[in-house]
Amino acid sequence: MSKYRVKPGQKINLNDWDPDDKSEWPEGKKEAKEVFIEINKELESLQELLYAENKHKILIVLQAMDTGGKDGVIRAVFDGVNPAGVRVASFKVPTEQELSHDFLWRIHKQAPGKGEMVIFNRSHYEDVLVVRVHNLVPQKVWEKRFEHINNFEKLLADEGTTIIKFFLHISKDEQKERLQERLDIPEKQWKFSSGDLKERLLWEDYSRAFEDVLYKTSTSHAPWYIIPANRNWYRNWLISAILVDELKSLKMKYPEPEEDLSKIKIV
Repeated sequence: MSKYRVKPGQKINLNDWDPDDKSEWPEGKKEAKEVFIEINKELESLQELLYAENKHKILIVLQAMDTGGKDGVIRAVFDGVNPAGVRVASFKVPTEQELSHDFLWRIHKQAPGKGEMVIFNRSHYEDVLVVRVHNLVPQKVWEKRFEHINNFEKLLADEGTTIIKFFLHISKDEQKERLQERLDIPEKQWKFSSGDLKERLLWEDYSRAFEDVLYKTSTSHAPWYIIPANRNWYRNWLISAILVDELKSLKMKYPEPEEDLSKIKIV
């Protein structure tokens, strides 16, 4: 899966990354879905082991254009994990209290503890994306935040957090189809907002902002993966496969029992 990983210092032009790519699974959608079921079970087992060992911390960051599929990833990839050890943190427009602190204040308190897996649905990267595109703060402010973010993630990594960041890469045409679905399908209309259309007009601005994020903040301890996300089945399989590889690399073990259980009889 290394082809999707952004190397530290690698310049990114998103036009060079195909959102329709499925090269790691050319067999097809049906076969991938069958394999996804098995790899999903493996992910569930590894997450249970993470929770039981209570040693490692896992932070998963999801970022994307509007309709990119962050909610879909959370539903599909983490469908069977133990809710006692997995938590989703969503970051929307900052509250008045949050704005009165530094931009990382609301983020840090959501970081995972030992044995925990936390999924950021949007994240601290909004403060170098939305604020940049909409000119909410001066350029000299948001430019400094790249360094702050790298230092923050290095702190988490040094304290035992495994950080995996996914940019869900869709095409502008795919976004158009997904927005149209939200208009056409009654069960999806609650997701539609006229603000999505205004954001769509800023597609190129967001693309440039994401390219900077991927280039400036993909590090050895907190890498970015650019996930082709036009095909949901490929997106879900690929993310699951990467997570399983990362969790396996931790070489986790179940804790030893407190005493010799062979002598215990339940009556």
